[in-house]
Amino acid sequence: MKQRIFEIIENIPLTKTVFSLRLAGDTSDVRCGQFVNIKLDSFFLRRPISVCDSEDGALTLLYKVVGAGTEAMSKMLPGESLDILTGLGNGYDITKAGSRPLLIGGGVGIPPLYKLAKELIAEGKAVTVILGFNTAEEIFYKAEFEALGATVYVTTVDGSFGERGFVTDVMKNLKYTYFFTCGPEPMLRAVYKTSETSGQFSFEERMGCGFGACMGCSCKTVTGNKRICKEGPVLTKEDIIWED
Repeated sequence: MKQRIFEIIENIPLTKTVFSLRLAGDTSDVRCGQFVNIKLDSFFLRRPISVCDSEDGALTLLYKVVGAGTEAMSKMLPGESLDILTGLGNGYDITKAGSRPLLIGGGVGIPPLYKLAKELIAEGKAVTVILGFNTAEEIFYKAEFEALGATVYVTTVDGSFGERGFVTDVMKNLKYTYFFTCGPEPMLRAVYKTSETSGQFSFEERMGCGFGACMGCSCKTVTGNKRICKEGPVLTKEDIIWED
């Protein structure tokens, strides 16, 4: 974990509620599947945001405006600075992907899959991506995944774009060597039940400190309690105990 200052390059809306925040700064310790913790003036707790992409000297975060903190973020302008903790969480282990990995994202669980897809494709993997939304107006990053060279399926619950239904409706008809997923818990539970191989799940969780000190985001696993912010946010399929 490193505390660093980043400067805003751009902060633009992708949909009515989802924004793309591009920052300039040191990204040397940022890996796919990790998250950062952003300090905002006048707010006590930092805001954890998953990493969408990172290159030498540039960091991209996609976030959804859901409360006062993210509303304040949406109004920040290029040139402003942000105090950010980087290198948080364990991230995805891409060594297990096999030749035809499947990436499954729902809503704001989609951003961390972008850097993952980029790295897998750079290794010569045939990557398939399923992006799940409620309606067509919520869709973002379809073209960006396609530009990487991934095969992309889009599902909408109301059928206004792509396949009508849920990500699992497409998933059950595909062949893949391994899967990676991130999204709301009901989606993750459905993916778990539908999956035919092992895989990795990235969990969204409310966090206090974001680096394992407060124990506020602990969950049960087959090997004992784990902190989503420290030993997670990524857990393997074999680790997970689903609680009712």
